[in-house]
Amino acid sequence: MKTVIVKIILTILVLMMLPNMSYAIPAFARKYDMTCQTCHSPIPKLKPYGEEFMNNGYQIPDKEPPRFFRETGDDKLLLMRELPLAVRIDGFASFVKNGNSQLDMQSPFIAKLMSGGQIARDVSYYFYFLMSEGGTIVGPEDAFLLFRDAAGSGIDITVGQFQICDPLFKRELRLTREDYKIYNTPVGLSSATMTYDRGIMLGYTFPTKTNVILEILNGSGIGSKFPNGFLDNDNNKNFMLRVSQEVSQDIRFGAFGYLGTEEQNSRTNSSTIVGPDLTVNFSSLQLNAQYIHREDDNPNFTVAASTIKLDGAFAELIYSPDGDKSDWYGIVLYNRITSDTPGFDYQSATLSGNYMLARNLRLVGEYTYDIEAKVNKLSAGFVCAF
Repeated sequence: MKTVIVKIILTILVLMMLPNMSYAIPAFARKYDMTCQTCHSPIPKLKPYGEEFMNNGYQIPDKEPPRFFRETGDDKLLLMRELPLAVRIDGFASFVKNGNSQLDMQSPFIAKLMSGGQIARDVSYYFYFLMSEGGTIVGPEDAFLLFRDAAGSGIDITVGQFQICDPLFKRELRLTREDYKIYNTPVGLSSATMTYDRGIMLGYTFPTKTNVILEILNGSGIGSKFPNGFLDNDNNKNFMLRVSQEVSQDIRFGAFGYLGTEEQNSRTNSSTIVGPDLTVNFSSLQLNAQYIHREDDNPNFTVAASTIKLDGAFAELIYSPDGDKSDWYGIVLYNRITSDTPGFDYQSATLSGNYMLARNLRLVGEYTYDIEAKVNKLSAGFVCAF
């Protein structure tokens, strides 16, 4: 045990001696000559201004840098002089104690090549290529076009592949290694989760600060094409409707409903996923909470249909002692999933401490206790972008 502790301490010390990462500047910060702190606190979590910048098509109106676009002489061509690129790398040392203890070096655990920018007056793109996740090449995940204020309607249209849960809480921007578990829990053989899918997202915000989002989805994830030659495994489309209300700058609540139908082997499964969500800011604290109820009437696509019901929730508390200028951040995350069907119950508690060695280099120490499996997980590592 002493040897393992010594190894963990040495790993943390090595991770704190990575100066080259600390001076790199991500793509949008390079474009506008601004600090990453303008949009993030801490990386990759978005501040309200970062959300506004993203929803505005990754641009600041009337503040485009001079000569950022080429002079082509064609009014219908908006061509960036350089392709904006950024890289994100996460690395960890992980220690798991479950009967047999194991120390694992996981660096890089994540490596992403990201790009985004403006390609027409109100049209922007964003994509990233996941080069490594746990040692495997994944490929493109987020990859979409954003049509802002389409035809002057006030409606924003996103087309491509994205996470269904993005309007709720963005998994890719969370601060913990531990996931928002209910979002990516598969049910039987169904392809429907709250993570990546291909489709169209329509969004509109009323003057009352009521935001409405409609998603029309394949419902089959973002894997390669199926034997029928299509990227959807059937002729059905799934739908998600989300409504949220900003009560004040510090309080937002919402609710969503997801309806999906899926066919496999000439059998059908219908999925219903519903739940409320809440975000509350208390000075240096932010609370994020989500509850989800899910029902599938035949997720194993059997002759004798068998219904599976899940109830899941997570609550996340983020502590920023000095607001967005904090060097230290603390996160507490609680996950729970319950079901009458064996094999789905999950419960975990996570405590994470973070130190900003630089605005684009965050050191992470995280402990998760899997309450159901009685497993201890300890990680130490870094998250950086440049």
